[in-house]
Amino acid sequence: MKSIDFPMLLLAIIVVLMFAGIGIAIAYESILFIILCAVLGFAFMGYGISIKVKRRNIH
Repeated sequence: MKSIDFPMLLLAIIVVLMFAGIGIAIAYESILFIILCAVLGFAFMGYGISIKVKRRNIH
């Protein structure tokens, strides 16, 4: 059984929370919060994908 990669798991949870934050911001009709959560969500997701690509190229 493989061990859990906790830093990547935490990063994935943060990305999911950012996109859930978009839903909450839509409910409150806060354009600034929608944009902030979207930018942060995509930034964290891009960072996670770049880490995964680097790990795959090393191994």
